[in-house]
Amino acid sequence: MEDAKEANMLSAIQLAREGMNRNEGGPFGAIVVKNGQIIGRGNNQVTSSNDPTAHAEIVAIREACRHLNSFQLDDCVLFTSCEPCPMCLGAIYWARPDHVFYACTREDASQAGFDDSFIYEEIQTDINDRKIPMTQLGREDALRLFEEWRAKEDRMRY
Repeated sequence: MEDAKEANMLSAIQLAREGMNRNEGGPFGAIVVKNGQIIGRGNNQVTSSNDPTAHAEIVAIREACRHLNSFQLDDCVLFTSCEPCPMCLGAIYWARPDHVFYACTREDASQAGFDDSFIYEEIQTDINDRKIPMTQLGREDALRLFEEWRAKEDRMRY
């Protein structure tokens, strides 16, 4: 079992290396495994796709969800070459895999030039004091939309 976990992690690391060498983005890779089979692969594609959300974990989660035809990763395990950033961590919690294995830490990433500490700090900062101004607008109209959602009989809960 440990050998399979290490082999899966090496697969994620190899995806990171391949994507980096193709100049698709930073040195990050991830895979999603279900029942011993890789069902999702991803490497960082931020710079090549001009998509700031194209992190390895997000790419792998999207592919795995398409494979499963589901928005959740029940009975799946995610292997990633680095501790997930705040965005990826949020996506992981929404996808609900059973377990996440990571290789490098956020501190290792920071030393390589990928520092997400400012995002962790912003999350804990009062919304009125964040570096990017955030202003509430249209709450009453949006609240009506939530009322419609609650009343919608055919909604899919998640």
